[in-house]
Amino acid sequence: MPTLTMYQVDAFADRIFQGNPAAVLILEDWLPEAVMQAIANENNLAETAFARPNGKRWDLRWFTPIHEAEFCGHATLATAHVLAEAYRVQGDMAFGTRVGEIRAARRQEAYQLDLPGFSPEPVEADLLQALHDSVCAQPVACFRNFENLFVELADEEAVRSFVPDLMKIAALHPLGVVVTARGNTHDFVSRYFAPGAGIPEDPVTGSIHATLVPYWFEKLGKTWLSAFQCSQRGGHLLCEFAGDRVLITGRARTFMKAEIYLPD
Repeated sequence: MPTLTMYQVDAFADRIFQGNPAAVLILEDWLPEAVMQAIANENNLAETAFARPNGKRWDLRWFTPIHEAEFCGHATLATAHVLAEAYRVQGDMAFGTRVGEIRAARRQEAYQLDLPGFSPEPVEADLLQALHDSVCAQPVACFRNFENLFVELADEEAVRSFVPDLMKIAALHPLGVVVTARGNTHDFVSRYFAPGAGIPEDPVTGSIHATLVPYWFEKLGKTWLSAFQCSQRGGHLLCEFAGDRVLITGRARTFMKAEIYLPD
């Protein structure tokens, strides 16, 4: 029976049981897509990452329990951590992904992700009404990118106390919903819901900051931004607006190394 080594890493975490857990498998080549999806479904984590070498860089794919994801930050950070710690990969790393090249660099005890930025875009009228119905709150502003809808609420307390209607948000799939506000001790806070992808609430989401950072840069006029995703597990992200790129720095901790068994 074929076996593979799999790591589970808490990303954007200073210690285990914080941040966002992701599974990581380093492969010689892709497994059949149905097998990768089945592994992700079995893990039942927000994302399972699969990476393979491709010359001087790595190809990287992410799977939720339901489908292949277009973009994922925390599982990319987890992959960089596994490559550095378990596979002794030295220096900066480059990943080929569905959204283009993502780069990762070790920064002392942390990792800096260099992500493509996605500027906030207007929400179409029909989606705007559906979004208002699903959020059931008085928004300050609404905007979107290619994969998510964003709602700015009045303040941090409104984000923390927000009770999502997961059935209505699931009806917006393939779009997820982000709620955000100016923070009390951080520049901004957020929460993220994607029940249609099998993720009721994502603990800490790197990819949504590729749009949140340009948005809050415009509002606050700050290039460096401290962000906190205030889910139950929570996570801190140090962000930098860099034009068409967004830099996000966070730590990672390995929780588990496992051997998984595949059917013949």
